Amino acid sequence: MVKIPKSHPRYWSLYYREKIIEGMEKGITAKAGLIAHGRGEAFDYLIGEKTIPPAEEAMKAAVAKLLLAEHPVISVNGNVAALVPKETVELAKALGAKLEVNLFYRTEERVKKIAEVLYEHGAEEVLGINPTKFIPGLESERAKVDERGIWKADVVVVPLEDGDRTEALVKMGKFVITVDLNPLSRSARMADITIVDNIIRAYPRMIELAKEMKSWDKERLQDVLKSYDNSKVLSDVLIHIRDRLTRLASEGVWRKERLD
Repeated sequence: MVKIPKSHPRYWSLYYREKIIEGMEKGITAKAGLIAHGRGEAFDYLIGEKTIPPAEEAMKAAVAKLLLAEHPVISVNGNVAALVPKETVELAKALGAKLEVNLFYRTEERVKKIAEVLYEHGAEEVLGINPTKFIPGLESERAKVDERGIWKADVVVVPLEDGDRTEALVKMGKFVITVDLNPLSRSARMADITIVDNIIRAYPRMIELAKEMKSWDKERLQDVLKSYDNSKVLSDVLIHIRDRLTRLASEGVWRKERLD
């Protein structure tokens, strides 16, 4: 991994780019994952590279739903394993959720390597190595799921996801939560709860929320969900981007960004 000086103004952005590259070199991340990461970075620029209020609202609703779930599952792909393996394991433990590897560019070697990474960061069980079921309506490798995990789940977290699987899971009757920096993607629009934020910010915050909300009673958690509207949240994200770009255009991009 290339050493990046911490004094570099884009240190964290470059650091996580290198983590994705390192993941590819280790056989964890697919080549297409590099493209997906770059696309996400572009949308992160648009929202201001910070967690915005609509994302915070979505995270709170997501954690409430996961704490109420009977069989919550967090899906893991190559980019997730490269960027936030420790946080993924911690989040699963905080929520009492299972972990399952699910890949579009699936090879048995990649699945095992991702599972190894999760075990190295404290996972007690990783599903998806020997899938026994197939998601109806999917022809890709993503259709392969574990009957003890995603197949059985009532709530599934599918971060950095392909829209076709999100749609297929919704058709199966699953409640789907996604983390996606693109508010216009099919995943974002098809999911029940969409967290428009960078996963490197979202997962640590969701861990904090899970620890805080775990003591809440069922009624309080349900109240959070009753007041949540995913369509409005996505609209609020687009309004945030619109207003931010309008402000930058009027104030001057160079000067404003330098001050930020």
